[in-house]
Amino acid sequence: MSVTSRYLEAWEGFWREAPDEPGAVFWDAEPALTAARHLALFEPRLTDPGLPLVDLGCGNGTQTRFLADRFPRVIGADLSAAALDRARAADPAGQAVYRRLDAVERTHAQALHAELGDANLYMRGVLHQCEAGDRQALVDGIAAVVGERGRAFLVEPSEAAGSVLRALATGPGGPPPKLAPVLRHGIAPGEVADAAVPGYLTAAGLTVLATGALPLTTTEHGPDGIRIELPSTWYVTGRAA
Repeated sequence: MSVTSRYLEAWEGFWREAPDEPGAVFWDAEPALTAARHLALFEPRLTDPGLPLVDLGCGNGTQTRFLADRFPRVIGADLSAAALDRARAADPAGQAVYRRLDAVERTHAQALHAELGDANLYMRGVLHQCEAGDRQALVDGIAAVVGERGRAFLVEPSEAAGSVLRALATGPGGPPPKLAPVLRHGIAPGEVADAAVPGYLTAAGLTVLATGALPLTTTEHGPDGIRIELPSTWYVTGRAA
């Protein structure tokens, strides 16, 4: 199974039109507020920090470059070629390697594992942006990439985030400027039931090794000037020891 052409076109269109300046994209918060917080939860639970690290759904590479300062080999992977063009342009020194990956296509994930061997994986807010029928395939692909020794850190908006996003999208003034293009391109975040994520992981042969709640920081601010944060749940997962 692979993603629909509509879904691919939506992401390509979004990244072709997105502004270049830092923080212009709704979820593109600075690493100090995102990957750095996640790494504090992830690193102590890695079986082997020396494994390659895959940043799945890397977008324009903001978090990838941060991770490349901390791990010996980092691969930024994304469905969108336009996003990867931005990531490469923002990384002229080549701190990381960037490649297109349809993560719901199992053969693509298997090919990446054949190249890298077992890998650690970081994924932020990708599952809820998948169409419902692709979610298990995405998690199956994650299991293929991490193999036996790798660990994955996943963070996803919780069910409670749905009401926050709906309120933003339907406010009196319409959606805020950074959320509007996401909706316009048909990348409306789907709601993933909190109880569904562990089920996807178990079905893929993975075990939840740790989990917790942590706000997912955005780059947008509410009318009160306070930065918008989405309730989220994080998971560290891998093969049972």
